[in-house]
Amino acid sequence: MKLNLANAVIICLLVSVASPALAQDAAAGSGADTYKAKCAKCHGADGLSHTFDGKMTKAASLKSPMVSSATDPDLIAVVTNGKKKMPAFKNKLTDDQIKAVVAYIRTLPDPAPGNISGM
Repeated sequence: MKLNLANAVIICLLVSVASPALAQDAAAGSGADTYKAKCAKCHGADGLSHTFDGKMTKAASLKSPMVSSATDPDLIAVVTNGKKKMPAFKNKLTDDQIKAVVAYIRTLPDPAPGNISGM
């Protein structure tokens, strides 16, 4: 059975409404592009901040206990308002984009033991 694009979109929307977990996955997916464009230069594709810019600015590893234990509202506040050398994104990203980036950060895989740095 072939589905046209409109039917596929409707099915995805219905499933997202029916399942909060799937809706969160969709937000994380849209956050991936924003993360790659705005965050990965410092925090790296894996969130460990092992990039040149991440080392120069001492960007926090997004897998550090301090970051991973922070609440979503705490992380939203940091992305929105900035912290230390991290710039504020309140005038560069929408509230929905910031929430999607935070959701995406939560999906980054855990690193190998002993590979967390950048605090």
